[in-house]
Amino acid sequence: MPKPNTTLGSWRGYWATPLIGLAGGYLASLSGWPLPWIIGSLLAVIAVRCCGWQVSELPGGRKTGQWLVASAIGLHFTGEVLSELLNNLSVVIAGAVATLLLSLIGIALLRHSGVDRATAFFASMPGGASEMVNLAQRNDAQIARVAAAHSLRLLLVVLVIPPLFTWSLPPIAPPPPALVSWPWLAGLLPAGALLALLWGKLRQPNPWMLAPLSLCAIASVSFDLHLGLPPGVSQTGQWLIGCALGCHFDRGFFRSAPGFLARILLFTLLAMLGAGLLAIGLSWLTLQDPQSLMLGMMPGGITELSLTAEALHLSVALVTALQVLRLFLVMFLAEPIFRLWQRH
Repeated sequence: MPKPNTTLGSWRGYWATPLIGLAGGYLASLSGWPLPWIIGSLLAVIAVRCCGWQVSELPGGRKTGQWLVASAIGLHFTGEVLSELLNNLSVVIAGAVATLLLSLIGIALLRHSGVDRATAFFASMPGGASEMVNLAQRNDAQIARVAAAHSLRLLLVVLVIPPLFTWSLPPIAPPPPALVSWPWLAGLLPAGALLALLWGKLRQPNPWMLAPLSLCAIASVSFDLHLGLPPGVSQTGQWLIGCALGCHFDRGFFRSAPGFLARILLFTLLAMLGAGLLAIGLSWLTLQDPQSLMLGMMPGGITELSLTAEALHLSVALVTALQVLRLFLVMFLAEPIFRLWQRH
């Protein structure tokens, strides 16, 4: 009996995903929606999947999108920007620690509704979804619920934060486009991808975001590059990320454990509000830009919030630094803190 062509079968599952995302991103760009290529493609894929057509994620699509976006973000770092960050390191640390404490709201809400301790803890941590699922698995939490909590949190942040900031802030004239140097990019982009592969082999968090970002930032600061990517490259990365994120949702997702998802929704909204208030207070104490602090302290992903800062011409470096530091704090402290809680 001939074997089924699994390659053809899988191709049938994901060939339409990028096309659906492309149509959604294009329509969103025509409507003037903020971050149209990530939000438009995300909503288009979710809509199609909720209608019953279960398109799947393009293999490597999210990684490729993160690699392109992270390289663009890393090139925002210059000697002047790094000096400013180092001078305000205490602000970055305070902001990251303060937003980490907001996870107590989620833990309290979920525990009050009867969710077990491990699931409530890891579902509330503001870390990367894949990293938190791995930690949840090691500590006997309900993995499906932890994954659902982080997916819903990221969806809310992507849908709420960019429009809220874009429409509430006065328009700012964009800076002149950065210089594009093909010799430098021909070296940095492949090197970033190779470093991401190595980073992943070493089981480090978020390799396709942090590895190329770090490499480009180090090169930009060391050689005072002041470079950028060609027009359209960042939008391509956003489109790929939006398509990949949309494949996490369908009717079954929204129907599963509605009470649990409602509490995650409430927690995420309260965490956003708390992060905004903390950022205003920290800005008053340190005279830093409150909008950049707010974005950096929001309980979302590094990629999406750094892109928002870039689109609004805010401090991309400050937002990225706050998000990266919080991610590492969660990665290194979450499990020891949970086990300490278990013992006491």
